[in-house]
Amino acid sequence: MEAVLIKKTEERLLSRLKGEEDRVKKAIEFIDEKHQGQYRKSGEPYVIHPIEVASTLAELGMDVNTVVAGLLHDVLEDTDTTYKELVENFGKDVADIVEGVTKLGKIPFKDIESQKAENYRKLILAFSKDLRVIFVKLADRLHNMKTLHYLPREKQVRIAKETLEIYVPIANRLGLWRIKTELEDLCFMYLYPKEYEEVKSFVGRSRKELEEYLKRTFIPKLKEELKKAGIEAHITYRPKHLYGIWQKTLRKGIRLEDVHDILGVRVIVSTVQECYLVLGVVHSAFTPVPGKFDDYISLPKPNLYQSLHTAVIGPKGRVVEVQIRTWDMHERAEKGIAAHWAYKEGKRAADSSVYSWLKSLVESVQGSKNPQELLENLKLELFSEEVFVFTPKGDLVVLPKGATPVDFAYHIHTDIGNHCAGAKVNGRIVPLNYRLQNGDMVEVITNPNKKPNPEWLSFVATSKAKSKIKQAIKELERERYIQLGKERLELFAKKLGVEEKGLLGGLVKELGAKGEEDVLIALGSGKLSKEKVYSLYKPPEKRKQAEEKVEDIISIDGSLSLLHKLAECCNPLPGEEVYGVVSKGKGLVVHSKDCPNLSYVKSISPERVVRVVFTKSAGLHPVRLRLLAKDRIGILAEITSAISKQGANITEARTKSLPSGTALMDFTLQVRSYEEFLRLMEALRHVEGVEKTERLFI
Repeated sequence: MEAVLIKKTEERLLSRLKGEEDRVKKAIEFIDEKHQGQYRKSGEPYVIHPIEVASTLAELGMDVNTVVAGLLHDVLEDTDTTYKELVENFGKDVADIVEGVTKLGKIPFKDIESQKAENYRKLILAFSKDLRVIFVKLADRLHNMKTLHYLPREKQVRIAKETLEIYVPIANRLGLWRIKTELEDLCFMYLYPKEYEEVKSFVGRSRKELEEYLKRTFIPKLKEELKKAGIEAHITYRPKHLYGIWQKTLRKGIRLEDVHDILGVRVIVSTVQECYLVLGVVHSAFTPVPGKFDDYISLPKPNLYQSLHTAVIGPKGRVVEVQIRTWDMHERAEKGIAAHWAYKEGKRAADSSVYSWLKSLVESVQGSKNPQELLENLKLELFSEEVFVFTPKGDLVVLPKGATPVDFAYHIHTDIGNHCAGAKVNGRIVPLNYRLQNGDMVEVITNPNKKPNPEWLSFVATSKAKSKIKQAIKELERERYIQLGKERLELFAKKLGVEEKGLLGGLVKELGAKGEEDVLIALGSGKLSKEKVYSLYKPPEKRKQAEEKVEDIISIDGSLSLLHKLAECCNPLPGEEVYGVVSKGKGLVVHSKDCPNLSYVKSISPERVVRVVFTKSAGLHPVRLRLLAKDRIGILAEITSAISKQGANITEARTKSLPSGTALMDFTLQVRSYEEFLRLMEALRHVEGVEKTERLFI
């Protein structure tokens, strides 16, 4: 019985490898001897497993070396076979693939939650040298999943979870559609047995009726229209896999009964031009469903998948999904990169444009100077749409490409995101807008006093981070406006000679506000101006007098809080005339009176501008300065000496000699006050040759 079973399995494999039967037979004889007396949990002779693995590889159209490696993939680990023996009998190419698969087999997947990060690193490293290693491993995993029912329930769940989290994404990235969908359905069966049976039963009930509809109604109509257009096409239909149907119900929040596209029509033609002609015919013959068209021919998926996808309303009001592709696209869709993995004397022929992605991958690997660089380059190529990063404990975190440490922080927990004060990547401090790279180990530094910054919204990549930041900023803005409103209320009350409580109560009544906080927010945000306050509160005969005496002035000192920020465009100095602009999300932003940005805000939103008194404070403040001077030897030294004598510190200097014989000098200085800056300007004007000095604003 065993011999008959092995013979049938061999014949099925050999039928797919015409012209290479001798090499394959030699490998089968080799493993038959090496695995003699070994059996699987199913009770079958062990040799059945490698032959099934090789059959899957042959179906994918892999080269004979890969198929032979599939037959031999367990001999190094489970028998006394040596690497040298494999090289002597089957060549170095086959031996290297088998060795790579053997190293993968030694990955201890005992606790996937704590080990998956390191396992993923090892997995990518293992097939970075030769992608055929992962083809063999995926075929091996597929047959193991097909025989998983012989293992205890605990192992079934562990292996299925590992497969869904690690091997399925790789199969998807490599475009191995058949392996991906088979693995997903098998994982679905073991991880969610109840839901699996429900979907399987639903598809069983609905499929026959839908097949009849497509064969008797939709496809004949489509064939007729294509014939009129003079287009020859192969039309078939394909069932959606069970896991995909279940995922659709979860993604869209619908019932199984609401899934109408468990069968889809596939139209295969000879040229790309015909694909678009077919699309026109389909949309003319049937009503397109809005928003259901995708052009993966013009914009292929990263795994090289190409096809036109559309959905139309067919006869009897049924929605039908239609895929349109060429034969080459169809082969690539079914086999992925394996469809173009052709070897000749151990080297891949790469003269076709369809190899562009694979060529880029190989070049990145060949150009790597060390193992770490090789790993990073490979991961960037394979996972271009996502980044795979790790926590300090080694747990894997998958984020969209372009994600930052802030996205990572919010992915871990909202509180960590809200109190994110900094980040370390691979042990080094990085800016919060740093774009995470595959393989980065990310550590978030938190501070209970730290709050989300509105600027984060300009660089975060995840919707969760954006929504949580906006939510936190909204609450912070409310607190800031209330505090700023209290400051303005106190100012108005003093000027009017009334109690704050009485003024606030009067404003609540006059405005018809819901409560005192609403009035304070209106004051703090600038929506309620001083003119409006006085017109509402004072009796008519005293309004003009009050408005003439009262000026909206807020005093601040050097200890700036979240409520008060100095504008970077003009770097206002203590002691100069300054104004505050009530800015959404930033509180009060203080500007110099000569700042062009302040002038602009005054012209369009004068109610947002308030007078501010910026009192003296300890410390140094930046200021920008430009000089024009006659170019001569020693002029720069004299100018820097004059600056130093006034107690100012130079942090940046740029000089340029103009054709006219004039020297243009830009400085960024640090001074203690506006008075010191004015003295400095006066001192510079007395340097021989200085023709002009001016303060710079952005």
